[in-house]
Amino acid sequence: MAQQEKNVPPRPAEIDDTDRQIIAALHKNGRISYTDLAKEIGLSRVAVQTRINALLESGVIERFTAVINPAKIGIRVSAFFNVEVEPKYLHEVADELADDPAVTSLYHMTGPSKLHMHGLFADNAEMESFLKDKLYKMPGITSVDCQVLITRYKSRMGMRL
Repeated sequence: MAQQEKNVPPRPAEIDDTDRQIIAALHKNGRISYTDLAKEIGLSRVAVQTRINALLESGVIERFTAVINPAKIGIRVSAFFNVEVEPKYLHEVADELADDPAVTSLYHMTGPSKLHMHGLFADNAEMESFLKDKLYKMPGITSVDCQVLITRYKSRMGMRL
């Protein structure tokens, strides 16, 4: 495949208002039954199931998952990191960080090969160990900026429709 063809973004899936209603309901409660969802939307159970399967197959819905409250399981430190990486090491660093269980999200941002990352840690000592024993030792990292979360006012999973 030619380089130009690889860089062409895929066409967005076409979703209608009913699909949006289904997605919104699943966003509120991913465990809702097809029957209850069908009653809420005003369709048959089979129609809802067919639409959800189509949303899954098209990649609009990537997966279903549980959202865990970190504080309830002893994770007390939430931190955001801006990591500057030499361009030749960017993918290697990103791949290694993506595999780390403490890293919850990782993005390549505009700027001088900057990775923006979120991590969850049991305490400050665990975060310090992550910094000193992993992040600072990785080849190609030129700068690390870290901000620790004090209060979470809003955290949204998924997307706005």
